[in-house]
Amino acid sequence: MSACVSRKPDMRKAQGFRERRRTPRNGTGSRGNWRTRHDSNVWPLPSEGSGQPLHRSFSIFPNPKPLRFLFFSYNFVIRCQTREFSVSCLPVLTQCLPRGVWTMPKLSKIVVDDVLPGGSDIFIWDTELKGFGLRVKPSGTKSFLVQYRNLAGQSKRVTLGRYGPLTCDQARKAAKRELARVALGNDLRAERDELRAAWTVRSLCEEYLREAEAGNVITRRGKPKTASTLSIDRGRIERHILPLLGKKVARDLTAADVRGLLAAVRAGKTATVERTEKLRGKAIVTGGAGTARKSVTLLSAILTYGVEQGIIENNVARGIRLPRDGKREVRQPAELLVALGRALKLAGKAGEPWQATEALKLLALSGMRRKEVLTLRWADIAWNDGMIRLRQAKTDTTLRPLSAPVARHLQWIRKHSGGSAEYVFPGIRNPGHPYGGLPNAVRRITASTHLNERDREALQEFHPHLLRHAAATIGNSLRLTVPTIGAILGHSGTTMTERYIGRVDGALLSAANELAGYIERLLDDDPWAQALELEEESEVIPLFDNVSAG
Repeated sequence: MSACVSRKPDMRKAQGFRERRRTPRNGTGSRGNWRTRHDSNVWPLPSEGSGQPLHRSFSIFPNPKPLRFLFFSYNFVIRCQTREFSVSCLPVLTQCLPRGVWTMPKLSKIVVDDVLPGGSDIFIWDTELKGFGLRVKPSGTKSFLVQYRNLAGQSKRVTLGRYGPLTCDQARKAAKRELARVALGNDLRAERDELRAAWTVRSLCEEYLREAEAGNVITRRGKPKTASTLSIDRGRIERHILPLLGKKVARDLTAADVRGLLAAVRAGKTATVERTEKLRGKAIVTGGAGTARKSVTLLSAILTYGVEQGIIENNVARGIRLPRDGKREVRQPAELLVALGRALKLAGKAGEPWQATEALKLLALSGMRRKEVLTLRWADIAWNDGMIRLRQAKTDTTLRPLSAPVARHLQWIRKHSGGSAEYVFPGIRNPGHPYGGLPNAVRRITASTHLNERDREALQEFHPHLLRHAAATIGNSLRLTVPTIGAILGHSGTTMTERYIGRVDGALLSAANELAGYIERLLDDDPWAQALELEEESEVIPLFDNVSAG
């Protein structure tokens, strides 16, 4: 193919084109059948001749006119064999490019601002930096992008940012940086796709709860989490962890982020009051040191699960220093129990629900946890064997000695309530569920205006869990051994032999009778029990149970 370009239009030849186009198109005309000429030259030039009057020159543009584009106007004449046609310089040549693709000079603010949206995406590529371009969507959105080929030779396209927040100069610098990374072997699109598919803290927490509900998350005791524990975990995740770290990528989480969570929850930044599913129910989220410690502990368990599943590489919450749990200690258990006994009598006369007063008394006599007492069923009591089987205890199924004072108290409750309900302390509105109004009842009982000043001071910081501490301290004062006290309270330090036996021994039952009898006399305001001074050297037994489990 040979081409000749002339700046000045050849009007004479153009006139010839128009004359030749009028030639009849027959076998001997300009559009004759070349197979009948027996000529090896399919498209001969006029100077070569063919032995026949053959005119094949025609113009693809009937009336060649110079087209104007920007600030110049040229008319080119290109001769290809016997074809001659007139085309304008740039506007027509760019029509050979793919539809919607423009070639422009260096991208600048003037060029970008002058581009108008079309019916489809318009791409304008920079002539100075190869691979750097602008995309204009039909909606008018303009975005800078880079296009490159990865190591596999695949063409990839990555958006740098929208025009407006990102200027042309900033986009050019970013494009140079990204294209330099491509030259070093990085795949920008693959990295971005991997980042978008990465697990966030929210998705990891949701996966953890989903697997825990299915029983696939095993605790340190080798058992799945109970429904109540999962309910507490879900509350801490939704109210503390997700508002602060939910949008962060799990693999990019740092120890500084975990310490920030600890500080924020401890300062009460996640404190709120929200409705619950219960009728007129609400959750008061206060935060504090204890909540912060438990939230970070739960986050550490979630991250450990992520490591086990191969979602993340390490647990950044491990090794974070946590605030010490506020352990409750009872220095004067006798004074506390005497004040509680008087308060319970006044509460009964004031019309407090019997479930609240009798549950508090049972907590003091037995030393059981709050949840163990409130969820106690009549079927769990083995009257003849002298024990209580707790199937939903914190430490799985455990056996507790049924002391004589506890048995008398339970028999009185059964006679008073009729014993027709499943639970020992049934709900007021829904007897099919355990009683749930104990926290509010405790606040009313301890803040009663009928209490004397001394009892009100003794019950100022009262919590049902303090009764377990009081039982442990009094048991030590009565010279009971620590293993005996632990067995009465239901601590998990039992031997495999005790599990095989499946019943409590006589010595343990005798010790439980002695402890519960002394506590019963204190609750009844017995002067003899108050006169019996506890030894000054008695050790205060610290309990390490979860306070929230009561």
